[in-house]
Amino acid sequence: MARARAAVQVGPRRYEVQHFEIPQVGPDDAVMRVEACGLCGSDVDQYDGKLNAMGLAFPIIPGHEPVGIIEEIGPEAARRWSLKPGDRVAVEPTLGCGRCRACMTGNYRRCRIGRFGTRLSAYGFIPTSLKPALWGGLAEYMYLDSSAAVHRVSANVPADLAVLFQPLAAGISWAHREPNTRVGDTVVIFGAGQRGLTSVIAAREAGARLVLVVARRQSEYRLALARDFGADETIFSDENVVKRVREMTDGEGADVVVDVTAETMAPIPAAVEIAKAGGTIVLAGVKGPGVHLQAVEHDRIFAKELTIKGVKNADYGSFEIAINLIEAGTYPIEKMHTHSFGLSSLEQALLTLAGRVAGENAISVSINPVL
Repeated sequence: MARARAAVQVGPRRYEVQHFEIPQVGPDDAVMRVEACGLCGSDVDQYDGKLNAMGLAFPIIPGHEPVGIIEEIGPEAARRWSLKPGDRVAVEPTLGCGRCRACMTGNYRRCRIGRFGTRLSAYGFIPTSLKPALWGGLAEYMYLDSSAAVHRVSANVPADLAVLFQPLAAGISWAHREPNTRVGDTVVIFGAGQRGLTSVIAAREAGARLVLVVARRQSEYRLALARDFGADETIFSDENVVKRVREMTDGEGADVVVDVTAETMAPIPAAVEIAKAGGTIVLAGVKGPGVHLQAVEHDRIFAKELTIKGVKNADYGSFEIAINLIEAGTYPIEKMHTHSFGLSSLEQALLTLAGRVAGENAISVSINPVL
């Protein structure tokens, strides 16, 4: 039986390249040959062991942003997904149970049960002990479960560009669909990483009149890219951000504030001050376990009648929009892709993405199994 190479996490900061049997497909599933898989901040957290408290059970094949070619597919899966061998697809990470209220109403990302009843029921977080083992995108082949959400992607899009479907879908969800951003709105985005940059695109697609991005001085090169994507102004986070936003909005503030920063809580009280009365604040940055919100004046929230939403992933419609935007080539998102690595160089790829390699300014990093 044919076998596939995969990068396997066997513990915090420990990886091995292992081989696994490529499973035979049944009537309702498929196997995908992975072309590329994007990396994001949660992959770095997984590398560092920060996600262990969420119930990770090693060994695991990481990777939850994969794009690839359908190698084999069962007849029922082909009918349901409208796919055939040779089609190219992007695969969403979440694997819902398919039967709970959340799943049945289309909110499978909020499924409390999961495909295997595990806390992290998603590609890239399922142990290899659960057959058929190939549950992550950092492998030559990946198993497509019957509960997977897949999206067709044009073969004309380079693989390293196609893997941006995940961060772009997040931006569409967090800066457009979830806060219901409207034509003429002012949007302030904290963070200029992958999802901060794609939030700029999303705000522009929604018709925002003014888009402002706040980030650290070390991210100046990313702020330049934010302006390429349509940001009107950029602000360094060590400035008086509230004052600057008020100046730029003639004292009105923002209709929508989106926080996609990691670890720091500083944007949240600032967002409460920045948002105009009736505004919406979207909290989508992972701060880490044990980090608590402080220094927010409660009465400011109810007096301004603010809406505060926590959002952890994108919905199906946002993925569809993201892929359409990538295929259309409307924005120069190819500028986001900065590095490609092979499976055996996963640790170097993660360190590069995390900014721990001197001289490297990474934004989007992908793993290509054939490199």
